[in-house]
Amino acid sequence: MIRVIMNRAIALLLPVLMLALTPWSDAMADAGLQALTVTTAPNGTQTYSLSLQILALMTVMSMLPAALMMMTSFTRIIIVLAILRQALGTAQTPATQTLIGLALFLTVFIMMPVFNEVYTNAVSPYAEEKISLNEALERGAGPLRTFMLHQTRESDIELFAQISGAQEIESREQVPFTMLMPAFVTSELKTAFQIGFLIFIPFLIIDLVVASVLMSMGMMMLSPLVVSLPFKIMLFVLVDGWALIIGTLASSFAV
Repeated sequence: MIRVIMNRAIALLLPVLMLALTPWSDAMADAGLQALTVTTAPNGTQTYSLSLQILALMTVMSMLPAALMMMTSFTRIIIVLAILRQALGTAQTPATQTLIGLALFLTVFIMMPVFNEVYTNAVSPYAEEKISLNEALERGAGPLRTFMLHQTRESDIELFAQISGAQEIESREQVPFTMLMPAFVTSELKTAFQIGFLIFIPFLIIDLVVASVLMSMGMMMLSPLVVSLPFKIMLFVLVDGWALIIGTLASSFAV
């Protein structure tokens, strides 16, 4: 009954709203959308109206989570932390939210020099209206591009250059962003799994030793994971594992 009443109310209100908005829409049609303009300067550069700049900014903001994961150190860090949890044998400890939060704050710490350079060279001058939006984008992409190039392998760049059929690239600085981003992600995956392999080895040895001891004692029905878990946690605590892991991850991005 309530749904029927709401449908009737909407049906009655729609014509009223259409009649009320008709004069405003006619005026906008006559005047034109002045907010959506592109002004060409005498030197050939183009200046976009504020509404278009806000639209571009909102579009970029919607892609910010993907950019954070794929164009920063976040990918390598979260993969290494996930492999570490798997190696310890603790199914949900630390929790996934804890690992993501740790990876996020460690990413901010590692990327802070890059963010500061982007703010100094691009964001601050653009906010003070000293440079245009296009120039701000070019300046802001420079530090991030340098960071990604330092972490990307030559083989991965050559792979995507071959896939795309691009001409031979003379220098790394000439690599386009569309090619650099997938190459960077591929390199980050390789590096993360290499670090994860080195982390997994000590815990795997503990599992093998515990399993051999239990087999020799005839305790085949007892799961080796239950017995080895305290020993792995004890080893990780004694060697100050969190400091070693976080320090290794942070130093792996040093140029």
